Amino acid sequence: MAATEPHILILAAGMGTRMKSTISKVLHPVLYRPMLHHLLDVASKLPHASLNVVVGENREQVAEACAEYKALNYVDQPSPRGTGHAVLCAREALQKKGGTVLVLNGDVILMRPETLSAFVESHAAKGAVGSLVSAQFKDPRGYGRILRDGAGRPLAIREEKDCSETERQVSEINVGVYLFDTDALFESLERVQTGNKQKEYYLTDVIEILISRAESVNAFMIADPTEALGINDRLALAEAERILSGRLRAYWMREGVSLQVPETITIDSRSRLSRDVQIEGNCRVVNSSIESGVYIEAGCRIENSTIRAGVHLKEGCYLEDSDVGPNSTLGPYLHLRPGTRLEAGVKLGNFVEVKNSHIGKDSKASHLSYIGDAEVGADVNIGCGFVTCNYDGTNKHRTVIEDGVFVGSDSQTVAPLTIGKGAYVASGTTLTRDVPPGALAIARLKQTNKEGFVARLKSRKKKD
Repeated sequence: MAATEPHILILAAGMGTRMKSTISKVLHPVLYRPMLHHLLDVASKLPHASLNVVVGENREQVAEACAEYKALNYVDQPSPRGTGHAVLCAREALQKKGGTVLVLNGDVILMRPETLSAFVESHAAKGAVGSLVSAQFKDPRGYGRILRDGAGRPLAIREEKDCSETERQVSEINVGVYLFDTDALFESLERVQTGNKQKEYYLTDVIEILISRAESVNAFMIADPTEALGINDRLALAEAERILSGRLRAYWMREGVSLQVPETITIDSRSRLSRDVQIEGNCRVVNSSIESGVYIEAGCRIENSTIRAGVHLKEGCYLEDSDVGPNSTLGPYLHLRPGTRLEAGVKLGNFVEVKNSHIGKDSKASHLSYIGDAEVGADVNIGCGFVTCNYDGTNKHRTVIEDGVFVGSDSQTVAPLTIGKGAYVASGTTLTRDVPPGALAIARLKQTNKEGFVARLKSRKKKD
């Protein structure tokens, strides 16, 4: 029997009381993204008929956080009355469509797409009406237990609060992932009662109802129990991040990326790295693209940026929303702020800060400079201590430095102004107007030496 494309239903209405937060549980970040995003990414990779999310009082938060996912259908659960009630709220949206429903818990985010695909295939191959995912845990505390008969067939799922002492010893846990034939699911939900300690409608009771009707129920045990982790508190949140981060590091190392002291390096799920990238310890890469041959020294932080082939980032660089051209050398201790674009072969040294600027090919600013709201041409040399004075207290203004300009140390430009091609700015100059191409610009007071001044000063101090 071939697997059909299921309707996917994600249960995401819970606020998560054990998180002790006003933020909806599924929006707490794991590797710099809301945990729900990780689950939506996995779900989106599966063949599916529709993608639906059950929300409650967190609807506005969730919808805003997930605006980038355009194909989501939201289902409202007006009051928190259990997982069974959450699914029942989707009846109108799903039952008339028929087929199957894949139910995912919004806090179980580590399931791999290939695991879920195998689960869907297993449901079809066994001709099951209902299927569930289980795992073996050394410490099953906090999870519902899978109860089986002597022949190994699933009998029931018992929530931990409702377990007897004997049932608590069972190590096979319910992951919270299910696949049901749609009609059987909603017919069974009509029979679910609230005779449990929580007084809630448990989705797990559907399994018992199907078994009592002699329907085929499939329990699919996953090989890797880390995929079954449910996030209910901050400790589990940190553990999920550790697991996901480890998976991503292992993936990139297998793809030809060298990571020094890998456990100290964080690479998020949106980043893309090419072969022969080398990253030293204590670095963070978030939503960025790094091309082949890039060398990143220790302590760098890269966010929402593109680093082209052959770039060398020295220790302690911080890049955000920037594009670095090939074979450039940056740092140490440099900051590229949003809107920075560097062409090939640019060299920016220690304690240089660049913001919302374009710097042309082979230009240099070796140390201690601020370049903001500027257009810098090719083969420009910027000396130590240069500052673009780009803000007048109300508006930002641009500085244009054309090709081949030499800017001496300790100079400033009071924008807006243009330094023409091939011009030379003398050290210690404050520019307030344009410089013609090829000109020498000097704007400083004439030096005066007062002979004997120091001796006279010391003499006055002794008399006082």
